[in-house]
Amino acid sequence: MTMIRVLVVDDEDEVRAALGRRLEREGYAVVTAGSEAEGLSALKTVEHPYDIVITDMNMGDPNSGMHILEGAVSRDVFTEVIVLTAYGNVANAVECMRRGAYDYIEKNMPGVDVFELLVMKLEQACQRRRQSVQTVRRLEEFHKRHGE
Repeated sequence: MTMIRVLVVDDEDEVRAALGRRLEREGYAVVTAGSEAEGLSALKTVEHPYDIVITDMNMGDPNSGMHILEGAVSRDVFTEVIVLTAYGNVANAVECMRRGAYDYIEKNMPGVDVFELLVMKLEQACQRRRQSVQTVRRLEEFHKRHGE
């Protein structure tokens, strides 16, 4: 089985490095980007789309996470995107989900190990991606067999 490929986009060096290390320990192939521009470039130039993208919501521009989300989903509709934010609000969360994010997680939740939560959400997102891709493959095979 191939490694799940994850792009982590966050302008905070410590957060980006910690996420990268943790996810690599969990067995993921991780690429990091330190800005919206780097993240969009990584999405456009990689040969095969990332399976999962984890992005900060606000990297100088309050809409930078939304731009990463749109870039990821426009490249591959099956890429699951998890949005992280230090400034969570319901309107942002709803808008991210409406635009196709898998989940929206606040970085500073009291009493919650955000790394553990993120790993759990990542595993769930991987499962959803696998199921979606399998469904499309089955549908394509059905159409081939039935001449549609």
